[in-house]
Amino acid sequence: MVVQYKCPNCGADMAYDSTSGMLHCDSCGRNDSIESFQKAGSGTDSKTETGTDSFHSHEEHHKEKDRDFHSYDENETAEYHCKNCGAVLITDKNTTATTCSFCGAGVVLADRLSGSMKPAKVIPFTINKQQAQEAFKKWCKKGLLTPKGFMTANRIKSISGLYVPFWLYDLNGQGEADATCTRVRTYPQGDYIYTETSYYHVYRQVNLNYLKVPADASEKMNDELMDKLEPYHYNDLKDFNMPYLAGYLAEKYNYDDKTLFSRVEDRVTDFVDTYIKSTIGGYTTTSYNQKNIRVKEQQADYVLLPVWMVCYDYKQSEHTFAMNGQTGKIVGKPPLSVGKMAAWFTGISAGVFAVLKIIAVLTGGPIL
Repeated sequence: MVVQYKCPNCGADMAYDSTSGMLHCDSCGRNDSIESFQKAGSGTDSKTETGTDSFHSHEEHHKEKDRDFHSYDENETAEYHCKNCGAVLITDKNTTATTCSFCGAGVVLADRLSGSMKPAKVIPFTINKQQAQEAFKKWCKKGLLTPKGFMTANRIKSISGLYVPFWLYDLNGQGEADATCTRVRTYPQGDYIYTETSYYHVYRQVNLNYLKVPADASEKMNDELMDKLEPYHYNDLKDFNMPYLAGYLAEKYNYDDKTLFSRVEDRVTDFVDTYIKSTIGGYTTTSYNQKNIRVKEQQADYVLLPVWMVCYDYKQSEHTFAMNGQTGKIVGKPPLSVGKMAAWFTGISAGVFAVLKIIAVLTGGPIL
């Protein structure tokens, strides 16, 4: 089922505006709240603050489904039709929101956002495309070891707003550790230096809760890149409504929460282990006799998080960067300038040599 959101004033397509947090019509400038538009889009007329306009989302009815949607094997693509121009929309099986390549209309594929595939929450974009592009240019200019050509940031090939599927886990971590620790004291007595070693039996038991530990659920996205986009501010999570996707791209999850549990289990195990170690201090040595850590899933919610994907073309090579669509944090590996790196290491070496020379002069030692 194809859903497109039409302006009640002029009939043009509306898209989610990250600045106002509302559905916006570029044609006449009208803004409408997501909640009221979504409610009215279900078929109920609604009054607005400006009058008695009726909202209507441009949805297919079930009787039209066979005409406007053709499904293939689940491992292949699926064909939909744009409600504006009638163009064929070819998408892969994981796409839930896209834009028509002919008329540019934002399209939401509602049948892929139902049942177990319906997200519980979403963090809407707060950074628009122009802001994302300007932020990326500033970020490029800060690269001390990147080539000058890259720092100009004038080769952005594409920048796309994408809602990436994540699972947010609430987890309980229980840890138990048994260790032997020592404190070593050295002291002089007469003509001798004595070393005294005291041994301690140390036991720790912790019970810790971790809320909203994220794991991206898309097979297309680089896990390391997505992990580095953290943190998101989860107090901005909103109940999922399809209009948030209008004008953006979106994917459904490829991996369920059970499949991804081992990833967050390893992560939280490290958290618990680090916490246990932080409680054992003041000893010269610590040797663990036994350590057991157990992580249990308490709850997992399917959510969509905003990401700007930037494709940058530099010297006929594409570099992919990701930007947190809520906070503006940018991650990725820029190209490095061999000349700048050589100059940097030369400068460091010269600085170290100068420091050693000063020390040698002050101490009367040999000059290295």
